[in-house]
Amino acid sequence: MDSMYGTYNFNADTPLERYKKSDIGFLITMILLWGLGIFTLFFCSQNSGARYFDDSLYYVKRQLISSAIGFIGMFFFAFLNVRHIRRMIPAIVVFTIILCLLVFIPAFSEEKNGARRWLKIPAIPFTFQPSEFVKFVLVIFLANAFDRQYEIQDQDSKSKFLFITLLIYIAFVGLVICEKDFSTGFFLFCLGLVMYMVSGTKVKWLLPLSPLLLSAGILLVCLEPYRLQRIAGFFDRASGTATFNYQSIKARDAICSGGLIGNGIGSELFRLNSIPEVQADYIFAGWTEAFGFFGVVVYFIILGVFAWRGFRVASKCSNRFAAYGSLGCVVSIVAQSVVNIAVVCGVLPSTGIPLPFFSLGGSSIITTLAMCGFVLNASRCDDVEDDYYIKRQNKLKMNDYLSVELGDI
Repeated sequence: MDSMYGTYNFNADTPLERYKKSDIGFLITMILLWGLGIFTLFFCSQNSGARYFDDSLYYVKRQLISSAIGFIGMFFFAFLNVRHIRRMIPAIVVFTIILCLLVFIPAFSEEKNGARRWLKIPAIPFTFQPSEFVKFVLVIFLANAFDRQYEIQDQDSKSKFLFITLLIYIAFVGLVICEKDFSTGFFLFCLGLVMYMVSGTKVKWLLPLSPLLLSAGILLVCLEPYRLQRIAGFFDRASGTATFNYQSIKARDAICSGGLIGNGIGSELFRLNSIPEVQADYIFAGWTEAFGFFGVVVYFIILGVFAWRGFRVASKCSNRFAAYGSLGCVVSIVAQSVVNIAVVCGVLPSTGIPLPFFSLGGSSIITTLAMCGFVLNASRCDDVEDDYYIKRQNKLKMNDYLSVELGDI
């Protein structure tokens, strides 16, 4: 627009020809997975909701409320410029560590099954699990660190920076394990290792720690009897059929009963009356019994497309921070899905890893949708746009400076 005062550009930060749309394939598969998750929770949780809360839709309503919050987080991370996200990372890291520490204070937390992992939210009948949010925070923290290392020229300074990064990474893992959430802590450790290897960062700091970390992992398993029972039950299917192995056995029975095309979504199915807390970590058994082998194939096709589009976004993104972050987010969601299904099918020992988009849990669905928002942001992110914006801002500052100088003459 031209006027007597000059030329004005109403496009946001970049010219119209440089605007990039979000990855539609990733967005569609994300919505499909979320919709199938709500649908599965609907027919798997009716009996439990009616039995304990006199409301067959109790769990669905809770999940929809959490999903609404999650979609707000998704839009926030999808449209906030990555430069601003990077500036917020130190504050987000400190805030997340504080949340993890508050879990150890009884006045702010709630104990379930002998573990304190949930924060109580005042005046709201909901709890929040900080360890779920740590998955996203760890991803963007490491992505930012791996990008910044390329800006450090001095080798000693780079080594010190990476060592501090490693300490914060180990601190996150340690805090989660101290919450008696060994499965999530181990998952975070593996997620960080994947990001270290993909970024090309030297892992020499981890090599001296490997024996110590391995010994600590074995010790943590041995200190808790229920962890030993899970491992024993995995290798001996006939033991603990009425106690620690009961849920796994019933889940496999439900999967086998689904057959080729499943038994439908009726309320009298085997899973609804025999699998404890089927709406949580074992919800995939309900999906499989309802839709059989056909349903499993459909699920993996959608998850495969989700992974393909997500990895495609990471590989094509020219902004290194956004590329690393989107890769970590996709790896986190897909790896959790594979691990959860492997546990339900009896391929791995029982863990507390939820099935993203499907398992009941507000913290999980909020974090998952926020991660998807970041991937959508990365699909539009471009270093060219950042360079243009920086040059444009510098030019505006220079014009302001010259106008002030000329006005003083």
